[in-house]
Amino acid sequence: MTSSTSPQLRIRAALASDVRSIQALREPSEGKVLLHHDLVGLFEKVQEFMVVEDQSGKLLAAGALHIMWEDLAEVRSIVVSTETRGQGVGLALVQALLVRAEELGVKRVFCLTFEVGFFAKLGFEEISDVPVDEATFAEMVRSNDDGVAEFLDLARVKQNTLGNTRMLKVL
Repeated sequence: MTSSTSPQLRIRAALASDVRSIQALREPSEGKVLLHHDLVGLFEKVQEFMVVEDQSGKLLAAGALHIMWEDLAEVRSIVVSTETRGQGVGLALVQALLVRAEELGVKRVFCLTFEVGFFAKLGFEEISDVPVDEATFAEMVRSNDDGVAEFLDLARVKQNTLGNTRMLKVL
């Protein structure tokens, strides 16, 4: 999938060769608003990422779409370079991830964020419950993924979620 935010920027699926640049974009925010991921973990998840690059091929932003269930995904690891923040790059990236979710047949997209206003502009709404039935919850709780645990509001990830807002968008 390729789309443009402007003639100078391109949004595309991440490549394995992008992973070190994604890690460099993430580093200033890790441990603050993003969970730390080892380089190997980013390589393992590269297929979930989309990136925004400028004309020279420099990565300006990255974000991932993680499928959680048959009708549910999470937008995660959204990061924008400091020099391009506030220019619509993150907005275009998340919109591209939402299009990808629709292409995959996902009906709902979750995020856990400090940026409530940003995601509200995209149609996400705050949630306080876990919007899945008991059978789905019983299956999802088996996941080892921290993002799924955060969605399920499990106690084992509470230290990661303090101050974050759980939000959901119906596509």
